[in-house]
Formats: sequence, C-alpha cells, structure tokens
Amino acid sequence: MPTVLITGGSRGIGAAMVRRFYAAGWNVAFSYWQSEQAAQALATQMPGVLSVRADVADSAQVAAMFSAVHAVFPHIDMLVNNAAIAQDGLFLDLTEADWQRVFAVNFFGAVYCTGEAIRDMYPRGRGNILNISSIWGLKGASYESGYASSKAALIGLSRSLAKEWGPSGIRVNCIAPGVIDTDMNAQHSAETMQTLAEEIPLGRIGRAEEVASLALYLASPEAEYITGQVFSVDGGWNIT
Repeated sequence: MPTVLITGGSRGIGAAMVRRFYAAGWNVAFSYWQSEQAAQALATQMPGVLSVRADVADSAQVAAMFSAVHAVFPHIDMLVNNAAIAQDGLFLDLTEADWQRVFAVNFFGAVYCTGEAIRDMYPRGRGNILNISSIWGLKGASYESGYASSKAALIGLSRSLAKEWGPSGIRVNCIAPGVIDTDMNAQHSAETMQTLAEEIPLGRIGRAEEVASLALYLASPEAEYITGQVFSVDGGWNIT
C-alpha cells in the first residue's frame, strides 16, 4: 500500500486530500501547525491516518516529522507540499519579517520537505512530489505581492526539480488552485466572493475536493508520464 505525506493537512485543500487519498486506500500522514483540534478530529475520523505537528519553516522540525512518519510507514511514495500562510498588504507596508515568514512557510517549507522526501525516494528509483501553488503565482496579485511571489517561486522550484530528478524516476508537478472555498478565502466578504465568481467562466467558486481529485490522479499509474507541469484548477479564470 503506497504512502502519502501531506503538509498542512488539517483544513481546506489539505484536509480534502487527506480524505481523498485515504478513501483510495493509501496510507496517509499529514502535518499541521496551529490547527490541533481540527487535526485530531480529522485523524479520528480515519483510523490509521497519522497526524504530526510540525512547523515546516523549521528544518529541524521537518526532519523530526519525517522520522515520525518513517516510524509508522517505512517509505513515503508521494509528498504533497500544501502548507501555506496568506500575507496580505500593500507592498510598501510589508515588513522584512512579513516577507521572511511567508517565504519560510510557503517556499522554504517545500524545500525542506522535498529534500527529506528525495533522500527517501532516490534509493528506490521512484517517487512523486506535488507542490500546491496558487493562481496568484501565475497571475500576480495586487495587495498580495508576498504571497504571490512565494507561490511563483514554488512553480519555478517544481519545474527545476522535475528536470533534475526525472532521470532518477522522481516526478514533480504543481497545482495552482484558483478561488477555492477554504478558510483562507473565508476572510473575504460575501460580496467579494460573488464578484470573483462572476469573473470565473464557470461562474462559481471551486471546491477543495476538486483540487484533491486532481492530486489523486497525478499520483496514479495513469499519470506516470506527467512531470514538470503546472495545472490550474480555477474554473477557466486563467484562460489567456
């Protein structure tokens, strides 16, 4: 039975992926940082799912997380770098600490986790890494330059790693969700969400389960010739 590790798996898209992979028969481990109650509730719903508390911005905590997962599941077949934080604000209002924290979680968290995963996957000659970027990483975003920049960096990392590690049997892809019904977007008013929905060709906000479905497909044997790609799940919003 294959094993997947999903970072930031306690809520939103991460939780949807935990449920989808579990239902498909995978061994599932996920990390969380602040949402302990949600993480415990999710793990309780699915016997055998492993939850590990770790701040992915801290390389030592990432190493400890991988050790905890390996104590239960010998190998990790797929890593999903999903953990992220939002960082809103005008460019001139963002502090150095703001920039450092958003990149520490959204970008360097993926770097640390990917390093640990490749050390696991490389000796076995196969593996699958999926990075969750954002539509803002493709389009850019006013008032969210820090968040958008970190997600754009994740796209560049994904494409570079796909070229570097493809000969070793490790695939690396990226999903760039559009406006999805998650806690991160719950901060917006109903009027703002309605305006966004009207801009989307399909006329609605996306569901976390729709992103999770694509993640599971990219983990399947049918997707074994796909690497280095960025997939938008955005209802057509990014059509150019």
